[in-house]
Amino acid sequence: MSMSKLIKILCMNNNTVKRILIVGYGNIGKRHSEIIKRLYPKIAIAVLRRSKCKSIKNCFVSIDEAIEFQPNMAIIANPSSLHIDIAMVLAKNSTHLLIEKPISNSTSNIQDLIDICVKNKVELKVAYNLRFLPCLQLFRNLIKQGKVGKVKTIQATVGQYLPDWRPKSDYRSTVSAQKKLGGGVLLELSHEIDYIQWIFGTIRCVTAIVSKQSDLDIDVDDTASLLMEIDGPVENKSIIASLNMDFIRHDTTRTCYAIGDKGTLSWDGISGMVQYYPVKGNSFEVLYSKKMNFNYTYEQEIQAFIELIARKNNTLQTSGVEGLRVVEVLEAARKSYSEKNFVNIH
Repeated sequence: MSMSKLIKILCMNNNTVKRILIVGYGNIGKRHSEIIKRLYPKIAIAVLRRSKCKSIKNCFVSIDEAIEFQPNMAIIANPSSLHIDIAMVLAKNSTHLLIEKPISNSTSNIQDLIDICVKNKVELKVAYNLRFLPCLQLFRNLIKQGKVGKVKTIQATVGQYLPDWRPKSDYRSTVSAQKKLGGGVLLELSHEIDYIQWIFGTIRCVTAIVSKQSDLDIDVDDTASLLMEIDGPVENKSIIASLNMDFIRHDTTRTCYAIGDKGTLSWDGISGMVQYYPVKGNSFEVLYSKKMNFNYTYEQEIQAFIELIARKNNTLQTSGVEGLRVVEVLEAARKSYSEKNFVNIH
């Protein structure tokens, strides 16, 4: 029996998750809804959004209506600037929370939400779905196993032309393009901050340049370069990480190079490839190469969260505390650019 089938059987037999509320019904909300319908057809789904939708049976426009639905679990998929307020209400009603990244567009009240979830025994996770990529998991495991020895420096890059993200939508009307909704390259591509800390350690210091470099019709930053200091495994010896992020490149890119005293390990999130260049080598050796279908990581994170609720087991998913740490790094990057200085993160 496959793991996915076992998860579904366990959840249905335990009757733990009967009703799921999806907050926000844009591209990502619709994707989650379609996946749940396919994987868990017996779970009732409701949607909370700004206006009624004819195609959905349980479609609410007020939080009071949504609470009456008595959801066991909610996926918060509205703009990040609206995450915390709605999550607070749901957490107080003992609804488990899977919040789309980032957990919020600012650090305000995130700790309060974490505290409420702890008090009410509510599971809180942030949907950084890249953690479910087999190639990134292997990359992490090899780093932990010492494949490159002591990591000295990290070079990460992520970029894609914003109008190509959602071809069926006008990019100017998307969350990514609007400051008031929590858009901008730092927030929208914060996956990189999450996986860097997940793999290499806590970011303690950052300096950055954050800017709008393109002619795109947006009111947010579309380019950012961060230089970060990460706690290393050896006392008084930090890891230096550089990260370049943008909305403007046409050659879609997501890579990370870990450079150590035993060689270099590279990860390509687009091709699904992990490669190794040994000391005194003359080329990269392919260790893994498998490109997953687009829905794979979303399916895995939903299954993992439902299993977490049912069995209280460990999960790969980003915790509320880790999600807060990501936003702290992003705020430090903005502050650094504003003050033209290094900013420490406590």
